[in-house]
Amino acid sequence: MADQVLYSSTRGGSDKITASKAILSGLAPDGGLFVPDHFPKLDKTIEELCDMDYKEIAYNVMKLFLTDYTEAELRDCIAKAYGSNFDDESIVPLTSAGPLTFLELYHGPTIAFKDMALQILPHLLTTAAKKNGVEDKIVILTATSGDTGKAALAGFADVPGTGIIVFYPKGGVSYFQERQMVTQKGDNTEVVSIDGNFDDAQTGVKKLFGDEELKKALAAKKIRFSSANSINIGRLVPQIVYYVWGYTRMVKEEGIKSGETLDVCVPTGNFGNILAAFYAKQIGLPVGKLICASNTNKVLYDFFETGSYDKNREFTLTISPSMDILVSSNLERLIYLIAGNDANKCAELMKKLRESGRYTISTEMKEKLADFRGGFATEEDTLKAIHDTYNKYGYLIDTHTAVAASVAGKYAGENEGRPVLVASTASPYKFAASVVKGVSGEAPKTGAEDTPEYEWSLVKKIEELFGREIPNAVLDVKDAPVRHDMHCSAADMKKTVEKILGL
Repeated sequence: MADQVLYSSTRGGSDKITASKAILSGLAPDGGLFVPDHFPKLDKTIEELCDMDYKEIAYNVMKLFLTDYTEAELRDCIAKAYGSNFDDESIVPLTSAGPLTFLELYHGPTIAFKDMALQILPHLLTTAAKKNGVEDKIVILTATSGDTGKAALAGFADVPGTGIIVFYPKGGVSYFQERQMVTQKGDNTEVVSIDGNFDDAQTGVKKLFGDEELKKALAAKKIRFSSANSINIGRLVPQIVYYVWGYTRMVKEEGIKSGETLDVCVPTGNFGNILAAFYAKQIGLPVGKLICASNTNKVLYDFFETGSYDKNREFTLTISPSMDILVSSNLERLIYLIAGNDANKCAELMKKLRESGRYTISTEMKEKLADFRGGFATEEDTLKAIHDTYNKYGYLIDTHTAVAASVAGKYAGENEGRPVLVASTASPYKFAASVVKGVSGEAPKTGAEDTPEYEWSLVKKIEELFGREIPNAVLDVKDAPVRHDMHCSAADMKKTVEKILGL
């Protein structure tokens, strides 16, 4: 019999359940996150994996975690997720620029790394519903700092039996990110801007998941919530795949030896992307250090330095807005592990975070973070990384990837010469003004700043610099009509959801 993996809450308030039930639930009933009861191991050698395409590697990784899905079900989900919707045949190409190799995770329909998981999550979710005899309508409730929202909307738009509601911070996403969301088609899609920042949106969504009164009202209408945020284990598992893929391409294309240790540097906000790299290491991928790259909102850098997590600080809007986060939800999964899988200890720390905004881990727990390195990049560092990468190597990177490139560069002196794979999380087209400013020293002045015409002139400039055609994801929203203009306060998120769902 295959090695069965079951899932339980980081806070201990649920029994062990199958992968499909965990994906359906999104968040555990006690507010915790679902984690595997153990880490399975890769059952293919690196050499065997090197001969596989992306879909085949996806199957061989995901089957280890999603053990109640049949081979036919899982292969069907993968086939539907990764195909002509990606603009590169390989799905995830690699590009080397000097000492760094960039894992380009932005070739999907919304040109951000979230597509890697959110193109498959709707298929995993609808398959899970069938497997478990669920006939309720599944409504995806999600908070976004810019990229998850659009990728989730694109994945779930008009998927039968589902609906999706996305909350985002007004003024806290880029012009292009907002355009992508508010022009989203699909009769089952809703987009709502809120007053506040991403943490306010994320906290509000978590409260809605735990609202017993709302659950009863939903049940009466045969509706249930699930999540497309990386709090859903169905988001996290597909992200493990591209680190395995990246390693095999490094062996095939960059000349590293099979079994050679590779460091990974990830621009980090909600901690899901780098946690997936950590999970890849747990299943046997030869990963050395996990370099957690933060922007000016360096709550994670301070945590890895001191062992104290403290969200009580000034929140800064930066040119890497998808990382403007002070409560990194997925860190809870790591806290659970370094606490020795002690759900009570994890729940106690999360309670402290909720009540006081901070917690401190024990010395013993901090010693278990040896795989991680923290670093951060200022706005100036970020722009310099864009400038240097382009002017030295002719390669264009977005502002989030630039945070990682900057941090990886600072780390280079202490990594004993190991190759570094950088997660490149968004297309430069998505943050055109900042990328152009980084390359040239300043964004072009036209007297028409903050207008659509100005934004599109920057897109043309990126095309000129990058030498890559403007993606359809950009062209499609240029003249698209606004379909979503709903707005509310963070305090009124529940009322807004009730209105949308007719409760």
